[in-house]
Amino acid sequence: MKKQYLSLLFFYSTVIFAQIPGSESAILTVDATIPYQGYGEASPLIGSAQYKIYYDNVDGVLDKPVFLIDGFDPNGIRDFPALYDMLNYGTSENLADRLRDEGYDLVILNFEASYASPTNGTILMGGADFIQRNAFTLVELINVINDLKDGDEPNVMIGPSMGGLISRYALRYMEQNLMDHDTRLYLSFDAPHRGANIPIGLQYVFNYMVNGEPQIAEAAPIINGLLNSPAAKQMLIDHYLGHVNASGVQQDNLVHTPKGAPNFRDVFQTEMDAMGFPRDTRNVAITNGSGVGQMTGTPGMELINHTFNTGVINLGGFPVNTRAKIQVHFAPVAAQTIEVANFVGQAWIFTWLDVFNFSATSTSPDESDGLDSAPGGQFDLLSFTDVSNPLITELFDNVNLQYFNFIPTLSGLAIDNTTDWYAPPVVADSPFVNTYIPTDNEPHVTLTQENVTFALAEILQGTLGINEFDQNNKITLQQNPVRDTFTLLTAKDISNANIAIIDLMGKQIFTLNTTLSQSTTIPFHLHTGLYVLQVHTDQGYVWNTKLVVK
Repeated sequence: MKKQYLSLLFFYSTVIFAQIPGSESAILTVDATIPYQGYGEASPLIGSAQYKIYYDNVDGVLDKPVFLIDGFDPNGIRDFPALYDMLNYGTSENLADRLRDEGYDLVILNFEASYASPTNGTILMGGADFIQRNAFTLVELINVINDLKDGDEPNVMIGPSMGGLISRYALRYMEQNLMDHDTRLYLSFDAPHRGANIPIGLQYVFNYMVNGEPQIAEAAPIINGLLNSPAAKQMLIDHYLGHVNASGVQQDNLVHTPKGAPNFRDVFQTEMDAMGFPRDTRNVAITNGSGVGQMTGTPGMELINHTFNTGVINLGGFPVNTRAKIQVHFAPVAAQTIEVANFVGQAWIFTWLDVFNFSATSTSPDESDGLDSAPGGQFDLLSFTDVSNPLITELFDNVNLQYFNFIPTLSGLAIDNTTDWYAPPVVADSPFVNTYIPTDNEPHVTLTQENVTFALAEILQGTLGINEFDQNNKITLQQNPVRDTFTLLTAKDISNANIAIIDLMGKQIFTLNTTLSQSTTIPFHLHTGLYVLQVHTDQGYVWNTKLVVK
């Protein structure tokens, strides 16, 4: 107990008091206080993670925390500098630097590749562990930072990728259990609220390479981390484990439409849907997926068709040349079944003879083409640079397309009223009050000047609470629908207000700077339809409502 007290006293003395502006804390550890028992685990286990505080460039006081939550990282590739650099954009700019210049403090939560649970030493996967357990670790970090921070400025939570699910779960759990998260803004950044995607053809091939006849051990990290980790099985909409028989490799004879990992995918999505979104925060989202239906490749396209020289083996005392022929296709168009994976191992014995072979098919549902080419934040296949087997390196060097759809646009926006992954997103169907949606598909969790502008507008708000702002300003739309004009009613004059109208693709199509004088009529000319009307005040607050144009 004395040791814990002295450690706590030292921690408080080094963190609470003002630091040198622009300085950083040491790498610190936070252990959850809420255990979680995942499927297949014998008992509940406590999670743990590392965090680091980057103090603002103004006064060095921890008083305006912005949390950045690490996402899916099964092999622990991202360290703190890499997580900080995730906020780079443009040629030499960084969102964290911008925020620190404005007096905000960045708190980064990083999940290690693996660690021993404080409960009993069981090794957990960290960056690919059960999302709920990582969320409980975040709950404790929120409590720690809230105890440490100076003043009453609420937190901002940025959740890129799986970090968006972890932060969503943590915030909502705290609300449901009467715990004060003291957070005003939750920014989801290309997070898989309806699931993620890795081409099922690639899944089959890699599983066969590791667990089938080739037994290529160097590919095991891809299977164990990218596909078979708890988090991957919770997020992937279509998972090979939903389709294989008792061998764990060969396909069963059941339906081959998209199906998640048994006991993981559906259970997790059901829990998230039941919890919903945080209610005491302003919830906004950035997606990297196209808002106009732009595809990545085409359904059924050939992703890989390559013959690999796999070297010489000793067969009966004689050297024999071998090769592997691998074909992978994207999932097909709606209601069709095609072969998506084919692996043939051959040996030269006067001619090329098949030594072993594997194939698998995939069926797309009637209501949607296959996931692989749907609009969404893209996965870069050329990012596989940490594999050590020449065959795997050669495999990724010979893909016919660099990207596939990783986070469908509809998933990033949590739109769940359609089963067609290619349907253009209707912003009004998203639970988020404000969204940024690009026209073109972008690589997953890519920051651009445009989405950074969106994020800054949301983050750089004043110190008044949302309820206090609403009471003081009381902005309302006099009538809705409207035709050629709309009238805004305000409780008092608001100078230098920016009025914006945004279409359902997330594009700003009307803007005006004006003073709102209790009753202000604004002319406009727009086509009939549904829009989002925004008012930005010079205090940095944003008011939103739907605008129906007749």
